[in-house]
Amino acid sequence: MDARIFNIQKYSIYDGPGIRTLVFFQGCPLRCLWCSNPEGKEARSRIMWNAGFCAHCGRCVAACAQGLHAIAGSPPRHEFREEAGEGRCEGCGACANACPERALALSGRRMSIDEIMAVVLEDRVFYQTSGGGLTLGGGEPLAQPEAAVALLTKAKAEGISTAVETCGHVPADTVARVAPLADLFLYDIKHMDSGRHKELTGRDNTVILENLKSLLASGAQVRVRMPLISGCNADLEEMRARAGFLQAWRDAPGFRGVDLLPYHKLGVHKYTQLGESYSLDEAAAVPAEFLEQAKALFEAAGLPVAVVRH
Repeated sequence: MDARIFNIQKYSIYDGPGIRTLVFFQGCPLRCLWCSNPEGKEARSRIMWNAGFCAHCGRCVAACAQGLHAIAGSPPRHEFREEAGEGRCEGCGACANACPERALALSGRRMSIDEIMAVVLEDRVFYQTSGGGLTLGGGEPLAQPEAAVALLTKAKAEGISTAVETCGHVPADTVARVAPLADLFLYDIKHMDSGRHKELTGRDNTVILENLKSLLASGAQVRVRMPLISGCNADLEEMRARAGFLQAWRDAPGFRGVDLLPYHKLGVHKYTQLGESYSLDEAAAVPAEFLEQAKALFEAAGLPVAVVRH
């Protein structure tokens, strides 16, 4: 059994309690406008090009069997022709291996569950002392259900705490399979209006909200996370709708409250490296005053809430 992974991040403190190892699964059913991990959207490896490192030497041209790299123009400059629709990269990584300046990087590779667990187990002592453990993120980890189940099962057998970050847009039976293996779900709500949700993410929220209700009804431990982006979903009417929805679950035994996640620009540079455009701008930032108002609104509804800034 293996999984397609695009990163493993050690010493994470934002993705569940304590110090955690965050395993990023590749592939996601949503296309959120603000996604900070665009290299994880597609269920395949991607080439990322950092123009600032590139010496335009042409070694990638010779290495690429598909002919997707070129040196063209005056002065001669590197081009990656997948962006122009001239082919689809197979993700062999030969160009990245040939690049002397490390301007090219392959994002995404297959790893066996045992290989991933070997990395996770390197930091067992930190989990024990901090109350941390393993978190599955992405992308969307439940888009690779067999691999997610296998990794969580291995972690539980090792006595390691487990958490799953999910957008919730997955089959209900997948959620049911994973629930007994996850000590905590970090579950996103991006918008309460189904039509607006589809505009922002490419999918409506029907499945997402049904899966969330099922988890809370089952007693699973759930912390609801809310990415907030001005012009998209950061308004008080939307916050009231979310608080109203969650109030019905306030006393559910597994409900662990709400995290408000204000917009950040940490992943914006990746779009350029992937040859993709980024549609948001400085206006997406969330004012401190709004965060205070939103936090107060959830508190007034009796819902535990925290603002988490990256």
